Amino acid sequence: MCLSSLNPFSSSTSTSTTSTPSSPKPSADGAFIAPDRTSRAKCYEARDAFFQCLDKNGILDAIKDEEKARQGCGDVEKAFGRDCAGSWVTYFKQRRVMEWKKQQTLNKIEAEGGWVPEGAATPAASQPQMPR
Repeated sequence: MCLSSLNPFSSSTSTSTTSTPSSPKPSADGAFIAPDRTSRAKCYEARDAFFQCLDKNGILDAIKDEEKARQGCGDVEKAFGRDCAGSWVTYFKQRRVMEWKKQQTLNKIEAEGGWVPEGAATPAASQPQMPR
């Protein structure tokens, strides 16, 4: 299962990061232009496709397992990097791991008979399936 659906702005499927991620374009006055709705949707689709590829290849952390991610999902990762700002790529990769760890902690609390507040748990359908 994929963590990409956790983002409230999530869209659907697409690609991955490059070694030189895209960056926002400066305006005439030098300030950076924020991505528009279409650009964000394209980024989210690229992120979702990359995360699906990571899930298919049993990779949770695309930063720590960079070489493995590049080998299994290189083209998808390049598209992710092309379609999203570099800071977004890093953020999404880090958030994927953080959300997985959060869910593991919540699962452990519940297994030990603890109480998890309603809405604290991440939907199981959005969690990556990692080998045990």
